[in-house]
Amino acid sequence: LRNVAVPGARSDDLDRQVALVLGEPDRVPDICVIMIGANDVTHRMPPTRSVRHLSAAVRLLRAAGAEVVVGTCPDLGTIEPVQQPLRWLARRASRQLAAAQTIGVVEQGGRTVSLGDLLGPEFAANPRELFGPDNYHPSAEGYATAAMAVLPTVCAALGLWPAEEERPDVSRREGFLPVARAAAEAASEAGTEVTAAMPTGPRGPWALLKRRRRRRVPEPQPNQITPSP
Repeated sequence: LRNVAVPGARSDDLDRQVALVLGEPDRVPDICVIMIGANDVTHRMPPTRSVRHLSAAVRLLRAAGAEVVVGTCPDLGTIEPVQQPLRWLARRASRQLAAAQTIGVVEQGGRTVSLGDLLGPEFAANPRELFGPDNYHPSAEGYATAAMAVLPTVCAALGLWPAEEERPDVSRREGFLPVARAAAEAASEAGTEVTAAMPTGPRGPWALLKRRRRRRVPEPQPNQITPSP
């Protein structure tokens, strides 16, 4: 496991991060996880520029043989210190960037997971544990919670997810859609995975939209812990 991210990074830092990851051609990672976008919104980076950097990073990683999973821009409207009308503007900008990120990543052969407001209720219920001192950035526990949101997709990309769950489940409104439509749906519903599915057709490239079940690992109970002999 290698971490080349830095606090406050924007999408234009991905070039540096990818160069570090691919610096040793004989040690290309099996999979790379990218979480990017929030700082682009707060620093008003144009979405086209943001997506251009992200798409280039995914393209280089895929060409090197690594799978790529991107957690798209979270919903900044869920951050408590942000008040209206900025909260509404932040939510709109976040979703627009998340949709554009999805299209760019899928076109380069990566997978996306929409974070959206997925973590909002959990962070609201445990603000002291999941938010850092500034009430804006996640704490270590908060980042771990975000990582758990993309873990099912990481497992699927590595072929470690149950095969029977790879088929689209109509009851969960999964299926094949044009990439642009899949991106819009994913941006409006957190926890949605989008991955390339079919060659370009009359309606453009297609994608598979999935809503994977998030499994919680039960906390061990004191009476379940077996003492060492």
